[in-house]
Amino acid sequence: MNNKTAIAKEIKLIAVYARVSTSAQEVQETIEAQLLEVHKFAEENGYVIVREYRDEGWSGDVLARPGLDELRIDAKKHIWEAVLIYDPDRLARRYTYQEIVMDELMERGIQTLFVTIPPIKDGNDQLMYEIRGSFARYERMKISERFRMGKVNRVKQGNVLLSEAPYGYKYVPNIGKKGTPDYVVGHFEINKQEEEVIKKIFGWVANDGLTLRGVVRKLNELGIKPRWSSRGVWNTSTLSNLLRNKTFIGEALWNTTYAVVPENPLKEEKYRKIKKTSKKMRPKNEWMSVSVPRIIEDDLFERAGQKLKDNFAVMGRNKKNDYLVAGRIWCSCGRRRAGEGPQKGKHLYYRCTDRVYSFPLPRNCHAKGINARIADKAVWEQLKLFMSTPEIMTAQAQQFLETSKRNEVAEFVVDVETTKKEISKLQDREKRYTNICSEGIITNSKLKEYLDPIREELSALEKKLAQAMAHKPKSEILLPTKEEIELFAKEATEMLEGEGLNFETKKAIISQAGIKISSTQRDLMMHGSLNLNEIHVKFFSECRNCGVAECGKIYLVQNPDKKTSFNCQLSFCNN
Repeated sequence: MNNKTAIAKEIKLIAVYARVSTSAQEVQETIEAQLLEVHKFAEENGYVIVREYRDEGWSGDVLARPGLDELRIDAKKHIWEAVLIYDPDRLARRYTYQEIVMDELMERGIQTLFVTIPPIKDGNDQLMYEIRGSFARYERMKISERFRMGKVNRVKQGNVLLSEAPYGYKYVPNIGKKGTPDYVVGHFEINKQEEEVIKKIFGWVANDGLTLRGVVRKLNELGIKPRWSSRGVWNTSTLSNLLRNKTFIGEALWNTTYAVVPENPLKEEKYRKIKKTSKKMRPKNEWMSVSVPRIIEDDLFERAGQKLKDNFAVMGRNKKNDYLVAGRIWCSCGRRRAGEGPQKGKHLYYRCTDRVYSFPLPRNCHAKGINARIADKAVWEQLKLFMSTPEIMTAQAQQFLETSKRNEVAEFVVDVETTKKEISKLQDREKRYTNICSEGIITNSKLKEYLDPIREELSALEKKLAQAMAHKPKSEILLPTKEEIELFAKEATEMLEGEGLNFETKKAIISQAGIKISSTQRDLMMHGSLNLNEIHVKFFSECRNCGVAECGKIYLVQNPDKKTSFNCQLSFCNN
């Protein structure tokens, strides 16, 4: 029986989902080809496509995709009755992932349909579907292994398998037809202009003893730019990799690393197109090499590598001076400030790191340094004052709460009951239009025209209602009792004034409080949080001219994770 006539005709409103894995597929418009087939299938079967969901450039081995997640969320709203997809592997590569999504949709009464296979009606159909998925997975594994072995054989035959030639070379693709006398495999040729630059770089390091930053400065002075750089200047990390690259001594290495999921990713992202974004080195016995034209001699390469190791050993990365708020202080330009001790630590400053990141170009931020000893003392004294003065916290927190009750204007002023009635009316209208269409009074295209604005309004009202239900006014927040604050202040005072409070202990307290400071040469703006058992005290301090605090204010703020929290602003004035 034809798949197109095998689907239950009562399904009218559907969503469609399409996915492509790579940017190459996007360029070739394969996602449009999928949607063309899906639209054709829907038209022939009399379905009304309510909405399209796309994931362009997303792997089928990743379940967390923005388009698929949006589809799964909208499934709860019952705005369509089925989901139409070109093929199961467009939903997910893994059969288990397919089952997760399809079972989830089935629990909500939504059927999953495919253009390439008939719908699942009984146990036999389900078994055939599982067998098909197993064979598809086996076939993908075989294709992957063939592809890997093909690359291994190409490397053994002398082919260079790199997406781009390193600096100093150009890649020449295959010439002629394989098996003919004039056939030449893809290979590297030396770029004469870049070759001279490579020789200079290795010579500056190995013979002249320049550091990486010295090489960057030299290249910038000579107007020599890298191939790819948004700033048009060399980076020390680029040079470090270049000086270790064995391609320059005639060995282009392949299969040296493999992709892994990062253990400590720099960014916590909900959606990641590629899970395995980090690399680990393979054992050296798995490495493969291809002979390429050499640019430098082995002796020069080894001496440059040894000089790099010596520079890293003596570069003084170990701290020579103590900075209490190191890593927690920012410049007004948005960059961090880092500790710096000129004249062998006689003077300590927190200086903006913009000059480091801008090197060798002129810096963008011209903010002056902050005296680190004065800043550290000011921050510590204000933290002590806050932790040991219950009167400030109690009086000002109460004052803020009373002011908040008088002046608060809720972000979500919504009449919940009225909104619920409006949603119910729109849902009734939606059902009436659907019934009218099913009776043949209006066409499917006209139905879509009627339903689109209704569903947009429904979605907006549901979002508004959810926000209103979740919102908790500030006036409902409870303050800690006077006794709780006094007990905390007493214990804090004993700890802060006691013996054995060394630099490391102070820094640990600063860290636990989550101190963050934005600064200019005149002002320090400090904020963080303290834990009073189950109570979070949040504070916000301003140091003017790094003097001593004479006055202070505490402001209550809402903390969704705790019943109470408050905010402290301390204004610092010169004595």
